[in-house]
Amino acid sequence: MGSQEVLGQAARLASSGLLMQVLFRLITFVLNAFILRFLSKEIVGVVNVRLMLLYSTTIFLAREAFRRACLSGGAQRDWSQTLNLLWLTVPLGVFWSLFLGWVWLQLLEVPDPNVVPHYGTGVVLFGLAAVVELLGEPFWVLAQAHMFVKLKVIAESLSVILKSVLTASLVLCLPHWGLYIFSLAQLFYTTVLVLCYVTYFTKLLGSPESTKQQTLPVSRMTDLLPSITGSGAFLNWKEAKLTWSFFKQSFLKQILTEGERYVMTFLNVLNFGDQGVYDIVNNLGSLVARLIFQPIEESFYIFFAKVLEREKGATLQKQEDIAVAAVVLESLLKLALLAGLTITVFGFAYSQLVLDVYGGAMLSSGSGPVLLRSYCLYVLLLAINGVTECFSFAAMSKEEVDRYNFTMLALSSSFLVFSYLLTRWCGNVGFILANCFNMGIRIMQSLCFIHQYYRESPHRPLAGLYLSPVLLGAFALSGGLTGVSEVFLCCEQGWPARLAHIAVGVFCLGVTLGTAFFTETKLIHFLRTQLGVFRPADKTMCSKMH
Repeated sequence: MGSQEVLGQAARLASSGLLMQVLFRLITFVLNAFILRFLSKEIVGVVNVRLMLLYSTTIFLAREAFRRACLSGGAQRDWSQTLNLLWLTVPLGVFWSLFLGWVWLQLLEVPDPNVVPHYGTGVVLFGLAAVVELLGEPFWVLAQAHMFVKLKVIAESLSVILKSVLTASLVLCLPHWGLYIFSLAQLFYTTVLVLCYVTYFTKLLGSPESTKQQTLPVSRMTDLLPSITGSGAFLNWKEAKLTWSFFKQSFLKQILTEGERYVMTFLNVLNFGDQGVYDIVNNLGSLVARLIFQPIEESFYIFFAKVLEREKGATLQKQEDIAVAAVVLESLLKLALLAGLTITVFGFAYSQLVLDVYGGAMLSSGSGPVLLRSYCLYVLLLAINGVTECFSFAAMSKEEVDRYNFTMLALSSSFLVFSYLLTRWCGNVGFILANCFNMGIRIMQSLCFIHQYYRESPHRPLAGLYLSPVLLGAFALSGGLTGVSEVFLCCEQGWPARLAHIAVGVFCLGVTLGTAFFTETKLIHFLRTQLGVFRPADKTMCSKMH
């Protein structure tokens, strides 16, 4: 499979993932607004911070390293060994679920049962849900490696929709169930998700005439189960060693990703009610970031991992692949920078309005608006970091990954310290400031790697971080106008004034996007050719983009 074809498949996966993320987040957005009317903020805090942290930590530690290792490299591999390696996520998940469940029940503060009932059952069911999801890991990796775009979209969309319907129904009919509602819904979600993948592959492998079936390295469902390969080796030890390197990295990355929740959970800097409010604002702040950046990062990591060979520098790679990778990286950096700046500039002037509409005075008063404005700045750094690490992790050799782990270790330690100190000094905003500091360090490290990687080649993908002065002026003008509009029109003057404030923002956004359209022509061409309708026969893409 050529680099152009891989690029087209990755672009389709990103655009489909983008639509899927929009659906997920819109459903969650509405669901949270609905739940706030029926449940206490203490229950929301325990579920969204304490129990979801248990679930995400178990999942992340058990599978993240395996995913990255098994999706790296080309098509020349013994898939039976790769599948054997992936099945190890299940016992690893059982171990982490039991260990972390014990920590959550025995070492952490237990909520007041009169305010948050059924906490123990919630811990058990969330841990069980994590293990159930890991049962589908071999199917997920096989589908991702072969770019089964629609399968992921349908499976995750169906799971989220059914989970949301079940949660809303139970909240409406049985609100006194408390944590039972969310625990059962989470277990139901993972079960439906795994069943979707199993059902799809069962039907696909049962149809030998299918063209997709002919491209798979397995011919029947039993081939997906653990087995001894023809060479007698149960695992590919090179792949296993790479997994261990990524595991050390994933442990540190999890601390950085969920650091504020670990500080809240283990150091008790906020009560459960404040945790609930913080999590709601945090979800609002990350809404657009996860809608746009996460599917792009996941999809183009697969692209870079397939096109680039580890252990080889840019001069030793196929020059056509290096050129395509450089063009894609430059375009993704430009896209991330523009999206992040748009969110930062307009988010500052519309944070209070969004919180007031979404949650009322509980969110729009106090530290809520300041928290969301700070998060808008963090989103800019998050966007750039997602792209730079996406490329770096795909191109790094095992030794470079190990060296990166040492930096992540120091970064993780400093992050926890900064989170604790800044939260004591600044309140909730301290979590965002600590995240910004650490994200900035991670970006600098990835930028240094990319600069070194392309140093001896004619390509300069980091040019994607430069914007035209005209576009920067448009952003500055929009920020000033919307800021003045907020002062005079938002948010105590009633809905006519609010609508006028929104109209000012729409006008400024239109002017800014129009300026970007006429100044960033290379990016517009990339979006049209790759994230629009991809044509594999178009062999002149790179020359046009250059």
